[in-house]
Amino acid sequence: MNQGQYMVLEDNGRCPSGVSYVLENRRAMKRTFRGMFENIGVRPVEHYPQELLKMLQHIAPAGVAYPRVALLTPGANNSAYFEHTYLARQMGIEIVEGRDLFVRDEHVFMRTTKGPQPVHVIYRRLDDDFLDPTVFRKDSMLGVPGLIRAYRAGNVSLANSLGTGIADDKVMYYFVPRMIKYYLNQEPIIPNVPTYLASEEEDLKFILDNLDNLVVKAANESGGYGMLMGPKASKAEIEEFRQRIQADPRNYIAQPMISLSCHPTFVDGGFEGRHIDLRPFILYGEKIVIVPGGLTRVALRKGSLVVNSSQGGGSKDTWVLYGDE
Repeated sequence: MNQGQYMVLEDNGRCPSGVSYVLENRRAMKRTFRGMFENIGVRPVEHYPQELLKMLQHIAPAGVAYPRVALLTPGANNSAYFEHTYLARQMGIEIVEGRDLFVRDEHVFMRTTKGPQPVHVIYRRLDDDFLDPTVFRKDSMLGVPGLIRAYRAGNVSLANSLGTGIADDKVMYYFVPRMIKYYLNQEPIIPNVPTYLASEEEDLKFILDNLDNLVVKAANESGGYGMLMGPKASKAEIEEFRQRIQADPRNYIAQPMISLSCHPTFVDGGFEGRHIDLRPFILYGEKIVIVPGGLTRVALRKGSLVVNSSQGGGSKDTWVLYGDE
């Protein structure tokens, strides 16, 4: 938020993560403050796994009456593995790695103790590049050879679909307000943070002239990596990024430093203000479902604006009250 206004910082469409923390935070709060949620009228979020499963079943290939759904994970070494196992358990579906699946006659099967079982829908928590070594990265040990062939044949559905990662590209973010205007002839209800695209000549000049006042982000990085916080950076860091931007302008955007909202946070035995942002979760199946809550991420380091869990951030339970829709 900026001066009390909600603003969109970025979009995540490829492997949106963090909803397990939404559910677990709520569970912990309800266990700690029994009865309070019903008295205050806080809308529940616990239905998310069931809504996710409905969405996955809805996108199954045509003609499949009882689709088998599986969650494809990179494995236990992935930082979001807890979420993968949590969601699979909550939905009552199998969690699989690439080695658990194989393709035969353009159909996907899962290896089980009862023999091969067909899989119709895959909730993939794996980036495109690693999905199928016969199509994308040949060195991928995480994917399933032939998976894309089965997908093209219409025998298996993927969520999210191939290519949705384009929404995660921070350069694409620059164009979202223009897309809303072009396709819907509307103005965005929630504005984007002002964004400058280094591949545009005028923007590039502005960025290079104001590096010490801007936040610069690499287009395809996430988790708080590949980023320059200009007002807090050293001269050496600023000059390093200047060279990076000049060498590859397409790979960088810049934004003014937004003063994120502060929230009282219990740290080191007392309450102090810490910066936060909000990540909502949206499912698009037979109908659009927006979780009445979300992941409030908090920067636990004093004064930090980096809320990513990979950079030491935490999270908070987020309430939406009945009547607040």
